[in-house]
Amino acid sequence: MEIAGWILVIALFVVGMAGAVFPILPGALAIYAAFFVYGFFISFSPFGFWFWTIQTLIVIVLFVADYAVSAWGVKKYGGSRASVIGSTIGVLVGPFVIPAFGLILGPLIGAVAGELFTGAGFEKSLKAGLGAVVGLFTSTVVKFILQGAMIVAFFIWI
Repeated sequence: MEIAGWILVIALFVVGMAGAVFPILPGALAIYAAFFVYGFFISFSPFGFWFWTIQTLIVIVLFVADYAVSAWGVKKYGGSRASVIGSTIGVLVGPFVIPAFGLILGPLIGAVAGELFTGAGFEKSLKAGLGAVVGLFTSTVVKFILQGAMIVAFFIWI
């Protein structure tokens, strides 16, 4: 059973790190679930109050930062709320509509469309779209760092 537990833990870590790039995957939640899988298959004894507190805080920060950093990118480049909504829709839909480049083009097109919808000019809309891409890349870096920290903390704790 221990081998099956480790296989599941590693698989959840891989899915979690892939979730930093592909927003449709559960990212931090997969990594968090790996801790429970380890506990059920192997042992919860290494995990105490501080482990769960730190990991839970990282997950909360990841959820808040994911939206906030993306919105920051759009706002910093002059986008409106409609651009933020458009880029969010683009991040979720883009990879399915444009498989190879949808992860980048989705938020760009979504933010541009959102800004054009509000009546802004094309130049301002394009600038907001670029902000969405900057926010996406920044958010991805933050997710990689924090999710990597979750995994490192897990191995330190056990």
